[in-house]
Amino acid sequence: MPIVSGKLHKEIRKTVSIGYQLFLPASYEEQMDKKWPVILFLHGIKKRGEDIHMLDHYGLGWMADKIPGFEFIVISPQCPSLSSWPMERDAVLTLMDEVFETHRVDRERIYLTGFSLGGHGAWDLAAYAPERFAATAPAAGWFDPEKAVLLKSMPIWAFHGENDDVVEIARDRAIVDALKERGGNVVFTTYPGLQHQVMDETYGNLKLYEWMLKHTIKRM
Repeated sequence: MPIVSGKLHKEIRKTVSIGYQLFLPASYEEQMDKKWPVILFLHGIKKRGEDIHMLDHYGLGWMADKIPGFEFIVISPQCPSLSSWPMERDAVLTLMDEVFETHRVDRERIYLTGFSLGGHGAWDLAAYAPERFAATAPAAGWFDPEKAVLLKSMPIWAFHGENDDVVEIARDRAIVDALKERGGNVVFTTYPGLQHQVMDETYGNLKLYEWMLKHTIKRM
């Protein structure tokens, strides 16, 4: 029987499910007319699972609660067990849309960050949905430098410990260098003497949030 070639073109429906935590600024309920900027935070590999309380006292949501006057909504989804952030793109973007529909959000100021596995996820989601974010700030992450062209127009501030013993700094430096070669808008901050854990230094830096607010989503 001869080989037959063809091409399938069919719309399918997909159900997504993902847990999350949501940080709202202290004055959110008081300033009823204000639309708030949003940061999507993606956690590291050890926080994957189905128990959302694993994200308690952790990451950007926890840090935001300690910064007086923090002016961003923070969305912190939880990656399911045995999954990865690239596998959860649809779920994360759908979660964002749900929050946008139910909260007062400045849709021109949506930002993306993540740590470790979440740093990789931040690189990845910025590459595959660049129209959804004004800027991204991956920490201790990595990404395929061959895909740098997908990020050429995205403002990026990456962070990495110089002595990282989990994700080698060379993996982040490779994508940063590839972006610089293509004229990308990228800044790379390294921490001398630090290993993998760089969240406190990164998310405790108020200049990061000032930098984010300088960028808005560019509409076509």
